[in-house]
Amino acid sequence: MNWIKSIRPKIRGLLTTKRDLPKLWVKCPETGQMIFYKDLEANQFVVPGSNYHMRMAAQTRLAHIFDDGEYQRVPVREVPQDPLKFRDSKRYSDRLKAMKAETDLDDAVLVGEGKLEGQEVVAAVQDFRFMGGSLGMAAGEAVVAGMMRATEKRTPFILIVASGGARMQEGIFSLMQMPRTTIAAQKLRQACLPYFVVLTDPTLGGVTASYAMLGDVHIAEPGALIGFTGPRVIQQTIREQLPEGFQKAEYQLARGMVDLVEHRRQLRETLARLCRLLTEGMGARPVSSA
Repeated sequence: MNWIKSIRPKIRGLLTTKRDLPKLWVKCPETGQMIFYKDLEANQFVVPGSNYHMRMAAQTRLAHIFDDGEYQRVPVREVPQDPLKFRDSKRYSDRLKAMKAETDLDDAVLVGEGKLEGQEVVAAVQDFRFMGGSLGMAAGEAVVAGMMRATEKRTPFILIVASGGARMQEGIFSLMQMPRTTIAAQKLRQACLPYFVVLTDPTLGGVTASYAMLGDVHIAEPGALIGFTGPRVIQQTIREQLPEGFQKAEYQLARGMVDLVEHRRQLRETLARLCRLLTEGMGARPVSSA
């Protein structure tokens, strides 16, 4: 009996220990189809059968945008990590540490600069893995840094958005990122520089109410949920049945909220074409002082 008691904790530890095993199969959230991870990765995380566009890590997104997957990270000014000393079931500072370790990101937005089909561009990606891509001080600072870098280098700016909205743990500091990023977007416009927004699943909340809807061209991925408040909340509020496909990319395209719905495999080519089109003769344009 004593031997059993002594060995039981060791067995329990073996059963509960997490191992970093390679991911082999992924299930399509829409159809339940199982797909080999390497095949999904080779197809830019689009499920071949259903055409479902799965979420991508920010590093992978940037690698697919830039030539040969090569880019330089744009430095972002450091901001206070936990201005309100927020705590719910755990400390906000602890959540940030865990997210940074899990995603290898400083915060929800990663900014890079490089070449897109030979043309210099600055691009930023919002990563939904990092606290739902929520907009906090660091994320807002990264968006502003990307826009200012594009203004400085006189290049197009590309923003790929995925967010659930403002970051509640930062309160009013999070909400203040909406006007800050709006002003930065206006700087791009004053400099006559193109600003392209790619809306991915999901794009919601304060992000939609600010920089995500201020681009010169808005491109959405197929099936992406785009809106200010999610459809479930709207339906519960108005107590009416919502139309089929409500707030999906195709629904928003039909109502003029987005300009294009583009498959991920064609996205890079489309962005490169738009950059060439909207920067033709750009060197001769004066920078507005307004």
